[in-house]
Amino acid sequence: MLPTIENRRARGAVAALFLTNGALFANMAPRLPEFKEQLGLEAGAYGLLVTAWPVGAIIAGLAAGSLIRRFGSAAVAVFGTLATGLAVLGAGSAGSLALVAAAFVVGGAMDTITDVAQNAHGLEVQRRYGRPILNSFHALWSVGAVLGGFMAAGAMALGLPLAAHFTISWLLFAAVALTAFRFCLPARGPVEPVGEQSAATEPVPAASRSRVTVVIAALVLIASAGIMVEDAGNTWATLYLGSLGAPSALAASGYIALVGAQFIGRILGDGLVHRFGQRLIAQLGAVLVAVGMGLALAFPSIPGSLLGFAAAGFGVATLVPAAMEQADRIPGLAPGTGLSIVSWLMRLGFLLSPPLVGFIAQTFSLRAGLLVVPIAGLLVLLCSPVLRARRPAGR
Repeated sequence: MLPTIENRRARGAVAALFLTNGALFANMAPRLPEFKEQLGLEAGAYGLLVTAWPVGAIIAGLAAGSLIRRFGSAAVAVFGTLATGLAVLGAGSAGSLALVAAAFVVGGAMDTITDVAQNAHGLEVQRRYGRPILNSFHALWSVGAVLGGFMAAGAMALGLPLAAHFTISWLLFAAVALTAFRFCLPARGPVEPVGEQSAATEPVPAASRSRVTVVIAALVLIASAGIMVEDAGNTWATLYLGSLGAPSALAASGYIALVGAQFIGRILGDGLVHRFGQRLIAQLGAVLVAVGMGLALAFPSIPGSLLGFAAAGFGVATLVPAAMEQADRIPGLAPGTGLSIVSWLMRLGFLLSPPLVGFIAQTFSLRAGLLVVPIAGLLVLLCSPVLRARRPAGR
């Protein structure tokens, strides 16, 4: 189907929702160390606090499907955006560890519901376009993350309190989300879980149950590895650069470098994946993650660390979209089943990464803890055979 005006507007609306989703969390991510300081937490306790966000995501992940079927993916995505922003604001306004943790749980729950809903709506728009555009939506998430990172750096430079900063962020991106809702595709009863289904898709034989389990597990590990690398920027980049002597505003640039390079990788991703296949692009990205961040940790410096985080961000750019699309194509499963499972379980990356890095940092050093990044690259190399290779010429 050719992209009609309605479809083009819907694509812009979904892009805006992805942008707000990235920006809301990114406004908070560089300021996470301030929660550590204000609450007087050790590295291990800080890592556990940050896991409250993915705990909320794990708890609420399975509720997204029923909410989407009842209210439509667009409405759920917008509501989740508004609720996520309020949870971030609540964390910034809270004065105790318990309240901050509770706000993180709510924020993680609303964030995962938003993520599933906006991807469901994005896959519907992709079906209408008849060609891959999912990476472009995730690229706009990275745009939002960069924008949010710069907003956080500016707020830190101006000395804005957390509550004031997060209030401005919520008001701005709530307005964007509500405006985008007007241009989303209308809900037409139950949402059909779709992926890229075209005449070019090769027929595949039915897979055994054990084969399906192995494929799903590999896709979850690939997506989780990408998320663990993202978490290194979200949670630890500011602290690590600070430990190298970077001032607070410059320390926030580690996160910006990661998500900025990730954005570039996603802008190029649809074309690269179409030409070379998901598998080769994921393998090359995994090598870049392992080598780039490995060298940055082996020879620590502020410029080298910024380049290392950038290499890691570029390397994982297509991993989550590739895992989602491939999950929606698993033979032997009803459409949408694999996507739902992988989207839910990949949150384990956010759940496991902060306490793991925090434990290693408290026991040894943060530099040692960040070795999870190059290890994640090696994990992707190991699991990459489940991804789609380049299609034969002429197909």
